Amino acid sequence: MNSKSKFEEWKARISEGKKSFAVLIDPDKIGNEQEAITIAKHCDANSVDWIFVGGSLLTRNNTKKVVESIKATTDIPVVLFPGDATQVCPSADILLFLSLVSGRNPEYLIGQHIKAAPIIKETELEVWPTAYILVESGKKTSVSYISNTEPIPSDKPEIASCTALASEMLGMKCVYLEAGSGAEHPVPEEMIRRVRKDMTLPLIVGGGIRSAEKAQQALIAGADMIVIGNAIEKNPGLMTEVSECILKMNRLDVHQ
Repeated sequence: MNSKSKFEEWKARISEGKKSFAVLIDPDKIGNEQEAITIAKHCDANSVDWIFVGGSLLTRNNTKKVVESIKATTDIPVVLFPGDATQVCPSADILLFLSLVSGRNPEYLIGQHIKAAPIIKETELEVWPTAYILVESGKKTSVSYISNTEPIPSDKPEIASCTALASEMLGMKCVYLEAGSGAEHPVPEEMIRRVRKDMTLPLIVGGGIRSAEKAQQALIAGADMIVIGNAIEKNPGLMTEVSECILKMNRLDVHQ
């Protein structure tokens, strides 16, 4: 029996030079159970590694139904990507315990975590303490508006690097560089490279990735996992393109 946590399995993949692909699903944009099942089947067919579920602001009580529909359809791990404590769903596999370390709003540094902790304790969710770093992307995104925080300027890789390094020293398990939902521009490659160079934690990168080329650039720059959401909603074929790109990279063992 495999006793490794999902996080340990991911770290083992990283140590082998393997990159990962996550698809982000916003429960508010799922009209019914069949839509969630269709997306899950598409993820399964395209060798997606992780399915993230969540958003900055959810106006419908739909997360549980979406998670359970996905879980009934595929064995791909379901990862909660919560905007606040109300989005905790026990039926998922993993919860990103996101601390918005790039901002100075205590509610998203620790406040929501205090509210969520006793709820999470009663579940079997695997918790990943995650340093969430918001990066300027050309326009104000939902996460910056809802969290009332300023993103790190895209031309200041040194600030992102120091923030990630401090997060590692504070005991976080991974770092998430995020351009935000609907970002005009993805996280710059130079910033990804600098963060990767200066700290050792697993690195997730998301927001503004609209092509297989951009996905590959982020991965070569040092991302261990890329996350795509909005772009796949607008172009479902992108999932296949990105998946094929990552599978090819992993076969060739492409490193940064």
